[in-house]
Amino acid sequence: MPEKILVVDDEPDTVSLLSLTLGRAGYTVLKATSGRAGLDMAARERPDLIILDVMMPDLSGMDVLKALKQTYAAPPVIFFTAKSRVEDMVAGMEAGAYRYLVKPTSREKLLETVRAALA
Repeated sequence: MPEKILVVDDEPDTVSLLSLTLGRAGYTVLKATSGRAGLDMAARERPDLIILDVMMPDLSGMDVLKALKQTYAAPPVIFFTAKSRVEDMVAGMEAGAYRYLVKPTSREKLLETVRAALA
């Protein structure tokens, strides 16, 4: 059974692009377009990995990660965001993210990071 990856991002184009890339690589992709929807989906579906935007209007990615860690053993989380300051990257890693990727990134880098997180 293919691994399930939850993509949480408020930008529909980003969700579509990630879904297409991950689907073509053989993963089952779950999608949410808000932090709250992502939390609900994660609790219901228990994905193997979450790709999470940091900046979302209803609940930030940092808040989502914090809530995930409080409710159950969260899967690895890869932040995928436009926030590129070193301070943001450090904060993401200190919050417990597996990796912090800055948009845009190459398809190869994304898939290598996903494979490593699922290993």
